[in-house]
Amino acid sequence: MDTDKMSWRPTYRSSKFRNVYGKVGNREHCFDGFPITKNVHDNHFCAVNSKFLAVVTESAGGGSFIVIPVSQCGRLDSHYPKVCGHQGNVLDIKWNPFFENIIASCSEDTSVRVWEIPEGGLRRNMTEAVLELYGHSRRVGVIEWHPTSSGILFSAGYDYKILIWNLEIGEPVKMIDCHTDVILSMSFNTDGSLLATSCKDKKLRVIEPRSGAVLQQASCKNHRVNRVVFLGNMKRLLTTGVSRWNTRQIALWDQEDLSMPIVEEDIDGLSGLLFPFYDADTHMLYLAGKGDGNIRYFEITTEKPYFQYLTEFRSPAPQKGLGVMPKHGLDVGACEVYRFYKLVTLKGLIEPISMIVPRRSDTYQEDIYPMTAGTEPALSASEWLSGINRDPVLMSLKEGYQRPHQLVFKAPVKEKKSMVVNGIDLLENVPPRTENELLRMFFRQQEELRRLKEELTTKDVRIRQLELELNNLKNVSPNNV
Repeated sequence: MDTDKMSWRPTYRSSKFRNVYGKVGNREHCFDGFPITKNVHDNHFCAVNSKFLAVVTESAGGGSFIVIPVSQCGRLDSHYPKVCGHQGNVLDIKWNPFFENIIASCSEDTSVRVWEIPEGGLRRNMTEAVLELYGHSRRVGVIEWHPTSSGILFSAGYDYKILIWNLEIGEPVKMIDCHTDVILSMSFNTDGSLLATSCKDKKLRVIEPRSGAVLQQASCKNHRVNRVVFLGNMKRLLTTGVSRWNTRQIALWDQEDLSMPIVEEDIDGLSGLLFPFYDADTHMLYLAGKGDGNIRYFEITTEKPYFQYLTEFRSPAPQKGLGVMPKHGLDVGACEVYRFYKLVTLKGLIEPISMIVPRRSDTYQEDIYPMTAGTEPALSASEWLSGINRDPVLMSLKEGYQRPHQLVFKAPVKEKKSMVVNGIDLLENVPPRTENELLRMFFRQQEELRRLKEELTTKDVRIRQLELELNNLKNVSPNNV
């Protein structure tokens, strides 16, 4: 398969998305006063769904992130409560696609945690996670939810391993150990039966996640891959990376043959990482560079020229990361087909950017809103692990978003085992065997000490109150006599 080099020559082709434009939210619709993290890790540090906006924040002594209702625009109170249970910097956060109050986070403290945000948002700092998942020996840089199963979470660590977590039991059920360097990104195909990864070892892989078998592998010498994304049901992969001349580049691949890219396209000579965002409903690809102010967008086709350049959204403010609103949270009345939430670190600002198809009619535009992946899981965790694949449960956006029934996330309750000898629980006091276990034990003991001090302070206050009440009763009693 020969690699085609594309040019920027104009091609005239009819497309309903050729006039899509980006619209920045008014100042009253922006989020201001956020202490956005200054961490240089290449992630978005932002996650959004139809209920909440979550942003990783700068904090001293551990990692934290803020979760606020997406409707709560304006300036943030400096004392607004945070999710602050991690002992190291938070590197990635992702909302569960099926339970809109459940968010997962990973951190430099080697843990992955699952949190349940109360309705209406946080009222006080949250330190207790629903699940604390330990299995990596080094920091965890990337997490991804499975696209069709309700209780499967993937995590990739700096120990070069990917762990598959079954949240129904709160345990890792599979370890994928085929990478020789840090995993940079992960992406699933539509039904979650294939996993594509990009790695610092300059290899692109397509993996069968349940067995861990590498189905396809590409050694990218001329195109150093940074990020990879599946292009819906096209059986194509798109990667962003750097060419041998250090220009930013995108490449299109056949998922069943990674021997050579189908086509490569040079973008520009800037140095920031290119983040790809693909909308399977409109077949539009958005490219946003870290530190850039613009977002380019293309239409993807299965035939030449493959990439149809549309235009770009321009802004003077550089972006640190971008969150993406799920389809059911879009304003279909305004013909909005995509919405970004742009982090502007220097201003502590988060700007919503709506991608809009200009239409004169006020009626529902069915041609730009096909049936899309909804919020109902197609499989349970145990079904997916048994080998079943199923396409996402689709929903229509015509009548607005209405969930047919409310799902409830149930964390596993682990039975506590004990082995007591001379009053000491041996299973609770197993000596650490590795440095990771030692650190974990230290952090747990610090957390336990903090909790006990708070409990002791509360009891001291209660004791003083009871002593005062007792003195009052003693003083009143003689007078009554």
